[in-house]
Amino acid sequence: MNQISWTLQSFRQILKTCIAERDLITGKSLQALYIKSFIAPSTYLSNHFILLYSKCGRLTAARKAFDATINPNVFSFNAIIAAYTKESQPRIAHQLFDQIPQPDLVSYNTLIAGYADRGDTVPAISLFMGMREIGFEMDGFTFSAAITACCDDIVLMSQLHSLAISGGYDSYVSVNNSLVTYYSKNGYLEEAKRIFYGLGEIRDEVSWNSMIVVYGQHREGKKALALYQEMVRRELNVDMFTLASVLTAFTCLEDLCGGHQFHAHLIKTGFHQNPHVGSGLIDLYSKCRGGMSDCRKVFQEISGPDLVLWNTMISGYSQNEEFSEEALDCFRRMQRAGHRPDDCSFVCVISACSNLTSPSQGKQIHSLALKCDIPSNRISVNNALVAMYSKCGNLQDARRLFDRMPEHNTVSLNSMIAAYAQHGIEMQSLLLFEQMLVRDIPPTNVTFISVLSACAHTGKVEEGRKYFNMMKEKFGIKPEAEHYSCMIDLLGRAGKLSEAERVIETMPYNPGSISWATLLAACRKHGNIELAVKAANQCIQLEPSNAAPYVMLANIYSTAGRWDEVQTVRKLMRDAGVKKKPGCSWIEVNKRVHVFVAEDSSHPLINEVYEFLEEMLKKMKQAGYMPDLRWALLRDDGTREGERELRLGHHSEKLAVAFGLISTKEGEPILVVKNLRICGDCHNAIKFISAITGREITVRDAHRFHCFKEGQCSCGDYW
Repeated sequence: MNQISWTLQSFRQILKTCIAERDLITGKSLQALYIKSFIAPSTYLSNHFILLYSKCGRLTAARKAFDATINPNVFSFNAIIAAYTKESQPRIAHQLFDQIPQPDLVSYNTLIAGYADRGDTVPAISLFMGMREIGFEMDGFTFSAAITACCDDIVLMSQLHSLAISGGYDSYVSVNNSLVTYYSKNGYLEEAKRIFYGLGEIRDEVSWNSMIVVYGQHREGKKALALYQEMVRRELNVDMFTLASVLTAFTCLEDLCGGHQFHAHLIKTGFHQNPHVGSGLIDLYSKCRGGMSDCRKVFQEISGPDLVLWNTMISGYSQNEEFSEEALDCFRRMQRAGHRPDDCSFVCVISACSNLTSPSQGKQIHSLALKCDIPSNRISVNNALVAMYSKCGNLQDARRLFDRMPEHNTVSLNSMIAAYAQHGIEMQSLLLFEQMLVRDIPPTNVTFISVLSACAHTGKVEEGRKYFNMMKEKFGIKPEAEHYSCMIDLLGRAGKLSEAERVIETMPYNPGSISWATLLAACRKHGNIELAVKAANQCIQLEPSNAAPYVMLANIYSTAGRWDEVQTVRKLMRDAGVKKKPGCSWIEVNKRVHVFVAEDSSHPLINEVYEFLEEMLKKMKQAGYMPDLRWALLRDDGTREGERELRLGHHSEKLAVAFGLISTKEGEPILVVKNLRICGDCHNAIKFISAITGREITVRDAHRFHCFKEGQCSCGDYW
C-alpha cells in the first residue's frame, strides 16, 4: 500500500512538472500509463491532464480529457474553459460556463480574462456586472481582467477605477499593475506614473516591469534603464520579463551598442536562450539598422522556439522591406514546425505581402486566415488586410473589406484614410476623417499624417493649414517631424517655397534629411536652383552616403542646361564614394514577379517588349505624344537627340508596363511598382498608353499611386 501511495505521489509530481514545463511528450506517456495501469480513476488527475493539454495548445485532447472525467467538478470546467478561451473560442467557453452548477470565482475570472485577452469588452464587462448584481465576492484578479477588457474605453475605465478604489481593491498590487499597463497603453503616462510611485514599498517585480515597459512605450528609454538599475540596487528579483522590458528600452533608444553590451550580459547569465528574452533581442536588432543578421543568430541559438518567438522573427523581417521574402519563408517554416498561426502571425505576414506588393501572395494569406478559423471580427487582422489590399493597388477590395468589418477602431480608419490619400482620392480621405470625428473615434498623430498628405497631393493648402492647427488646438497632439515634413511638402508642391523654407527654419526639431529632401524635390518641380543648392547641401551634410540629393541636384542643373555644374556634382559623388541607387520596376504576372531596369536586356521576352514599345510609340506620337528629353538625364549635351529619346523610351516603368500589356488578357488591369519616383516622361507616356489600349494601368512609385485610365491619371498631374 505504501508502495502504491509512493508511486501515485511520484506520478502526480511528474505530471505537475510536465504542466510547468509544457512537456507534451512525457505528459502523453503519463496519460497512457494512467489509462492502462492500476491507478484508480481520479478527477484530480483528469483535471491536471486537461491543464497540460490546454497549456500546450492541444484543445481537442484537452476536451477528450474533460469528457472522460467521471464526475466533472468546477475545477474540471475551469480548466477546459481556460483552454477554449486561450484558443480564442469564447462562445464555446461561455456555453461550458453556463453548464457549471455553481460557478466559482475561478470560473468567472477565467472567462472574463479570456474575453479581455481577445479585446471583447462587452461580454467581459457583462460577466463582471453580473457578478456584482448577484453579490458574488470578487478579488483582485477579477478587477485586473475587467480593467484589461476596457480596451480604449476611457470612460468605462474611469468607472472601474473608481469602483476599485471604493471597494478597496486598489490595495491589490495586481489591480494597480493592470491600471499602470492600461493607462500607459492608452497614452496616459502621468496617470500611470502616479499609480506606480504611489504604491510605495508594496511594489512587486511585476510593478517594476510594467513601469519599465511604460517608459519604453513612451520612448523614455533612459528612465526605463534607470528603473532597471534601481531594481538591481534593491536586489529585487530580475526575471525574463524584466530583461525583456529592458531590451524594449534599448529598442526605443535605437541603442544598438548598448543592446550588444546587454546581450553579452544575458549570455553570461544564461538568459539569451530564453524564448521571451530572445523575442526582445530580435525586436531590438530588427529595429536597428543592419541588425537582421544578429536576429538570425539569436533565433538559431534558441532550441524549440515557441509561437511568440516565431511571430517576433516574422515581424522583424516584415519591418525591413528588403527582407519581406524572408518573412514569408519564415512564416512557412513556422507552419512546417507544427505551429498554428495566430492573429499576430497573420498581421506580420500580411504586412510582408504589402511590402512586396504581391496581390497573389496577399490573397493566399487571406484565404489561409479564413481556413485557420481566425475570427472574422479579429480587428487587427482585418486592419492589416485593408492596408495590404490598398498597397497592392486594389482599393476596391480594401474598401469592401473595410465596409464588412463589424467594428472599426482608430487603426482601421487610419488605414483607409491613408489608402485614399495614396491613391489621390483626397475627397474620400477627408470625408472619412470627418466621419471619424463624428463617430467620436479619436484621431492620432498617424491620422493627421495621412490627412495632411492627402491635402499635399491635391494642393489644398488652406485645408492643410486648418488640419495642422486642429491637431494641436483641438486634440492636443504635438506635431512631430513627420507632420512638419507634410506641411513642407504641401507648401512646396504649391510653389510656396519661401514659406516652406520658413517652416524648416522655425520647426521645434532639428530638421532632418527628410525635411530638406522634401524641399529639394519642390525646388526641382518649380526650378528654384538657388534654394535647391541650399537644400541639397543640407541633405548631404546630414546623410553624406545618400545618393538622392546629388542625383536630384544634378537633374536640376541638367534641366537648366548647366552641364559644368552637373559634372561638378558627379565628381563630388565619385570622390565621396556615393553610388546612385538603380531604378527598377516590377510587375506580378501569373504569380511570378518580373523585374526590369532601364535599357534591360536580361528578361527572356525583352525583344517582344521592345517591339511592342516601338509600335506603341508610333501610335502615341500620332495621338500627340512628344518625348520630354529633359528626363533623359545625367548625360552631357553632346549626346545625340535620337539616342536620348531611345534611352527615354527604355525606362524601367515603360518596360514593365509593356510586358504587362503583352502578358495579360485584354481589358485586365495591371499594377507596376517602382522603387523610385516615376519619371515625368513615363507619367505622360503611360497616360497615352492607357487611352490607346483601353487598359487601367496603376503605377505605385516611392511616393504614391498613379492610376492611369482613358488618358488621365488619378493624381491630376499634381505630383
